[in-house]
Amino acid sequence: MRVFLVAGEPSGDRLGAALMEGLKALVPEVQFDGVGGPLMQAQGLTSRFPMSELSVMGLVEVLPKFFQLKRRIAETAEAVLDTQPDVLITIDSPDFSLRVAKLVKASSNIRTVHYVAPSVWAWRPGRADKMAKVIDHVLALLPFEPPYMERAGMECDFVGHPVVNEPIASDQDIRKFRADHDLGDAPIILALPGSRRGEVERLAPVFGAALQEFLEDRPETRVVVPAVAHMVDAVAEHVRDWPGRSVVVDPRELASDEAQLQKRAAFAAADLALAASGTVSLELAAQATPMVIAYNLNWLTTLIAKRMVQLDTVTLVNLVSDTRAVPECLLDECQPQKIAAVLERVAATPDAQHQAMAITMERLGQGGEAPGLRAAKAVLDRMPR
Repeated sequence: MRVFLVAGEPSGDRLGAALMEGLKALVPEVQFDGVGGPLMQAQGLTSRFPMSELSVMGLVEVLPKFFQLKRRIAETAEAVLDTQPDVLITIDSPDFSLRVAKLVKASSNIRTVHYVAPSVWAWRPGRADKMAKVIDHVLALLPFEPPYMERAGMECDFVGHPVVNEPIASDQDIRKFRADHDLGDAPIILALPGSRRGEVERLAPVFGAALQEFLEDRPETRVVVPAVAHMVDAVAEHVRDWPGRSVVVDPRELASDEAQLQKRAAFAAADLALAASGTVSLELAAQATPMVIAYNLNWLTTLIAKRMVQLDTVTLVNLVSDTRAVPECLLDECQPQKIAAVLERVAATPDAQHQAMAITMERLGQGGEAPGLRAAKAVLDRMPR
């Protein structure tokens, strides 16, 4: 069996790696091709170009890279058509992935699977109908998503979220992490300004100013900033003047398993987190770390988003648990003084989010079959005989 995979960002790399592991367990002779990051490469993929080239978010932010991305779309589709895999599996990054799938479908009958249903329940519901023209099968991370995809004419399976299969950091892991980074017994606040360059450039100054205010009466608190490999230098430059004697966690010299262990230990060691919107809220929930979510966009993208978003929350913990336990400072509210005030509130009641976190993990499949294996089974079960 030959599988062509395309992932465009770290969260997609993690999904792709788990899916590849599941496919190898079920079909040992499976062969992989495509685009992915270090975790997918550790599972046997030789990426055709660096995945980091695709890590762009925001309607306006894409414009400077438009021609480069368009070239990569054509190049990737051509590679799929040349190699004629049994299935093309695109993972998240819909602006890139679905354009590749469209070109592939225009010239072939290659089966297409998209891993991560687009959030049509939040904005642009018409995307599902457009997607159905080029995608045969969707693997959904969230339990309420399949009906939206099926109504548009696609097959869809809820396969669970891989975060529920990740180990919980042990006390020994936490002690080692603290010792390795000379943190002693100090209280820790995590700062997670994103995994994309545009996010970090927008959010890091705001996060730094918010932390400056929040830590005025907490001189003993240390700031820990876990960074993805391709953003370490940029993150380090931004946080150089932050308060809390900031520690940037650098995964570049570590094997992928060790890097993930260190990240989990950082999350579990923290008393509180300030994070960009995204999958990271689930990773924090898995380690039971109280959080505040803050996010803003380019001013034009913000204007467009305000007209299109249909929900009162964007945080996955809130959505899956059907609560609003995790506070947010979004768009116009993403200001240092407002963020600092919300951090104060969460720091005063750190246990308030724990029930919502537990509900989220249960609904995402914690305690059941590994999501990567469930995803692999769904792909194989739906393949034409």
